[in-house]
Amino acid sequence: MIALVLPLFGHFHATTPALGQSIVTWVQTDPLTGIAMGGMDPVSYFTEAAPLPGRPDYEFVWMGAPFQFANAANLDVFAKNPEIYAPQYGGHGAMSMARGFVSDSDPMIFTVFKQRLYLFYSASNREAFLLAPDAAAIRGEEQWQLLSKTLSIR
Repeated sequence: MIALVLPLFGHFHATTPALGQSIVTWVQTDPLTGIAMGGMDPVSYFTEAAPLPGRPDYEFVWMGAPFQFANAANLDVFAKNPEIYAPQYGGHGAMSMARGFVSDSDPMIFTVFKQRLYLFYSASNREAFLLAPDAAAIRGEEQWQLLSKTLSIR
């Protein structure tokens, strides 16, 4: 009986990883679209009252991830200085990073602190960050230096 079943599963190996395993990338991207920041324009966080959605026709790939912009001017500004406008810690949750682990974030839960964009998993994480933003940002940067080495660039 086993001889008849095995050919059906000829590509299966006991060491094959589960298909559901995820790979955490350096820049957090939407798992369905592959776009960074859920398609929000990172420059608009600095220039507008509220962040703007990007457009597929204004796209720039940085650190292996596509970022979208509301207009050509924002794309050009980002392309010249992506480290200034991209979210800190690759867009992973800032307070989670300060606590020593990588988490997703929501691009609509954010703060701009000392001219840097920080994204958060939840509003309560943003509030925790804002209680001591200097300490959280420093601790987040220390953890990012360690944890980012374990992440893949697409």
